[in-house]
Amino acid sequence: MKKTSTRLADGRELIYYDLRDDTVREAADRRPLERTVTTSEIRHDALLGDSVAIASHRQGRTYHPPADQCPLCPTRGDRLSEIPDSSYDVAVFENRFPSLAGDSGRCEVVCFTSDHDASFKDLTEEQARLVLDAWTDRTAELSHLPSVEQVFCFENRGAEIGVTLGHPHGQIYAYPFTTPRTALMLRSLAAHKDATGGRNLFDDVLARELADERVVLETEHWVAFVPYAAHWPYEVHLYPRRRVPDLLALDEAARTDFPQVYLELLRRFDRIFDGRDGGGNSAGEPPTPYIAAWHQAPFGALEEFDGVVREDFALHLELFTIRRTTGKLKFLAGSESGMNVFINDVPPERAAERLREVASS
Repeated sequence: MKKTSTRLADGRELIYYDLRDDTVREAADRRPLERTVTTSEIRHDALLGDSVAIASHRQGRTYHPPADQCPLCPTRGDRLSEIPDSSYDVAVFENRFPSLAGDSGRCEVVCFTSDHDASFKDLTEEQARLVLDAWTDRTAELSHLPSVEQVFCFENRGAEIGVTLGHPHGQIYAYPFTTPRTALMLRSLAAHKDATGGRNLFDDVLARELADERVVLETEHWVAFVPYAAHWPYEVHLYPRRRVPDLLALDEAARTDFPQVYLELLRRFDRIFDGRDGGGNSAGEPPTPYIAAWHQAPFGALEEFDGVVREDFALHLELFTIRRTTGKLKFLAGSESGMNVFINDVPPERAAERLREVASS
């Protein structure tokens, strides 16, 4: 992998990640951009104990542009974009409309491929490995920023999720605090460690899932399963067999194995809802919308979580869709949005069975 860092016209950082070591990146951003001005601030909710990012400048962000005006495609002739070069393998840049900025953290966009019409599942294993290496490198770099306590790499796919740019891409949020979801895991981890005389909750959960009927697929280094208490209709958790706290700690064997298992999971997600057209979806059904989210241990202090250290946390990826059946979405209504109590219409055992049924031939 070759990494090249440069600057866009308004001063934001752009990083190219290339498969070839002899690739040269010298194209300049020719757009007449003024420096980005953000109004992001973090406000603490005294009742719930969590935090909210207030970012009014995001109201003006790019919204469903036509394909020939996509800002994530490479620059071609007079069609200027966020990527000044005429092609790229993987590109990462500071978001022009960030939710977090300055002392409030940082937001980056990760472009998986220059092919506008592709999806992550269409990448080769070599390309998927390059994305993994980019996620890892960005996690390392962002963890050194003084305002950053946790790094979150994720992908939203599909208009149903709220995606406003159709180009295959993900994002990285570098938070100035430990997120509420991670804090819940750490509290559960601490309580389990105390109640069991030092046992690790992640290890025990993985062992239970391996012994049950919800495993979707497994390789020498990774296990994918539908969790016992899945919140979403089709939800898969992907764990390395060897517990590590973050992407940086994955060994080479797990990194090499990852593209095969992850690409297969994404392809199965596109085949869940019938697949009679041979392309993974029933007639007229768009590709499965999903969120893919990496959970990593925070880099900040963990004193409030009694007895827990970073190495107790288990890196894992959660992949889920809001589609519950063909033509129907799972909406977060009163119980979910109002009280954070999920109601799942698809039994996790049936979801796992379905995801095994749609395995590649």
